[in-house]
Amino acid sequence: MTKDTKERIIFLVVATVIIGTVLGFMAHANASTQNAEGNLSEQVTLAVATDLHYLAPELTDQGTFFQKFIENGDGKVVQYSEEVTEAFVEQIIDEKPSVVILSGDITFNGEKQSHIRLVEKLQRIEDAGIPVLVMPGNHDMYSSNAASFHEDSYTFVESVSAEEFAEIYQEFGFGEAISRDENSLSYIAEITPSFRVLMLDINTMDSPGTIKSATFAWAEQQLKQAKEDGARVVTVSHQNVLQHNSLFSYGYLMGKNDFVQELYEEYDVICNLSGHIHMQHITESENGLPEIVTSSMIVSPNQYGVLKVKGTAADYHTVQVDVAAWAKENGKDNLQGFSDYSYTFMWDTAYRQAMNSLEGSENANLLSAFYADVNTAYFAGRMDEVKWDEELLTGWKKQGGFIATYLQSIADDGFKNHTEFSFDYKITP
Repeated sequence: MTKDTKERIIFLVVATVIIGTVLGFMAHANASTQNAEGNLSEQVTLAVATDLHYLAPELTDQGTFFQKFIENGDGKVVQYSEEVTEAFVEQIIDEKPSVVILSGDITFNGEKQSHIRLVEKLQRIEDAGIPVLVMPGNHDMYSSNAASFHEDSYTFVESVSAEEFAEIYQEFGFGEAISRDENSLSYIAEITPSFRVLMLDINTMDSPGTIKSATFAWAEQQLKQAKEDGARVVTVSHQNVLQHNSLFSYGYLMGKNDFVQELYEEYDVICNLSGHIHMQHITESENGLPEIVTSSMIVSPNQYGVLKVKGTAADYHTVQVDVAAWAKENGKDNLQGFSDYSYTFMWDTAYRQAMNSLEGSENANLLSAFYADVNTAYFAGRMDEVKWDEELLTGWKKQGGFIATYLQSIADDGFKNHTEFSFDYKITP
């Protein structure tokens, strides 16, 4: 065999290997793309509720101390958490979404008894053929504030650890997960062969509020695997990945959120669903990652979100829990005007806070009413319905203090409707 012949044979062998490798890679990429695109016609409907702050009925006698405690809070109608949660469960069973997601702070202050009672309600949803995915928030575990309320006092009660949380909610995400993180209560669940939900937990005892490096690596691996499998992903967290107000950073944004944001953008996450700030709000990163914060279900207007994904389009809107309809069916005549009651409760809470900060200043009533109007609408996600008054804002600025700064931040945020949002997302092989 001549030297030229040997060189030609070696060249042909190497070329064949290279071509085979390239064709194999292209086939894999095409298969992943076809797998994703081939299932785009299916619609997946996610119902997401957050910050339920459910309190088991046996933990309060609705006495004087409890009522004062709630009235001096942040507008949560916890005194009716049983009724709101019951109405939500029945409404979800009627609507039959593809999956129900509870994104943290599902109990008032992590009471073990509240977790146990909530599981009984969630089981009815599962029994109706609707899977439920649960994750903890900063109020749900290791809580030193878990308490029962009676007469003019309170008694501390048992909370739960992370291990107990996962055991209690074993049938609501943890047991069905296709992968679980060993360093947190994060997991990923498959809703359909081409659609997954990644629940990212950062409320660990040893690193509260910040994602661990090992958890980040686990999440990256899950997103990489989903892309290889041609599966779309929606992510869920309790704390926020993006900033939703110039004042809502420390304690609201998860630690190392910028790394998480970049990761989600790299792997074409459809959107992140979160809660924590109790406010209905939607924003997008500069690179187009949407984050939808659903407002607390126990705060007016007592709503949850519905995200529908089909093709490369997604649509989100809020749905109010119809407590009045549930009350009518269950003979609770005193709750027929619940929506108005909840609104007034939230408004009155803000009004009292404003009046206390003004300490008898001139136009205190007008300034306080303006603040209550704005704050209630802002939390509901309906700043588009507010009658804005620059003169009253100027009056608040003369007073100084947090409320004046907060009102300006709301104005800077814009007068938008955050209860509806439609967007397109990309799929790259």
